[in-house]
Amino acid sequence: MKHLVVLTGAGVSAESGIRTFRDTNGLWEDHRVEDVASPKGFARNPALVLDFYNQRRAQARTVQPNAAHLALAGFEEQPGWRVSIITQNVDDLHERAGSTTVLHLHGMLNQMRSVADETTAYDCPGDINVGDLAPDGAQLRPHIVWFGEMVPAIEDAAETVATADALLIVGTSLQVYPAAGLLHYAPATCPVFVIDPHQPEAGRRGVRYVVEPASTGVVKVLRELAG
Repeated sequence: MKHLVVLTGAGVSAESGIRTFRDTNGLWEDHRVEDVASPKGFARNPALVLDFYNQRRAQARTVQPNAAHLALAGFEEQPGWRVSIITQNVDDLHERAGSTTVLHLHGMLNQMRSVADETTAYDCPGDINVGDLAPDGAQLRPHIVWFGEMVPAIEDAAETVATADALLIVGTSLQVYPAAGLLHYAPATCPVFVIDPHQPEAGRRGVRYVVEPASTGVVKVLRELAG
């Protein structure tokens, strides 16, 4: 059984209508990233941060998986292959498309946790407000990995990439660490495909670039892998 490992980023969800994490103006939904996605920002203005993620959570419920999500989920039916998805995205579009093995590096919008315990997450079907407490009595916060925080799942992700027979990177610029370092864990014989509508000026040796949007590029590469 061959193992397809897929690393996805904001470019996959963008085609469903979720704006990319950092737009060209350096803001996220008109906010400085430091104000809404860092422990210091939360300590300074928890109401702003909670409201920001309440809006993101509500927005995510209004969008649907696109052709890239659906194609990756469908590839699980391909004889001779198993599929693992490692995503930097905090939405649940991969799961809603039908993918069964999804590792979220940066947490999930539809989960929450105590500010005093980063290891236990709870379902978050609605809003989180200042004063909403976890079972341990501490304030609830989004189960999101903010800038400056550790990425607990990165070791599991590295171990997964190390077992890849093919690595597909889609919708991510590979600029944000530690996720960007995952490419280096791929076996030397593992073919690597990068799907990005923007051809990088300096490509990586041994990497095949598919200069297309995720929705068409994923389908093309999966068709090739299926033979």
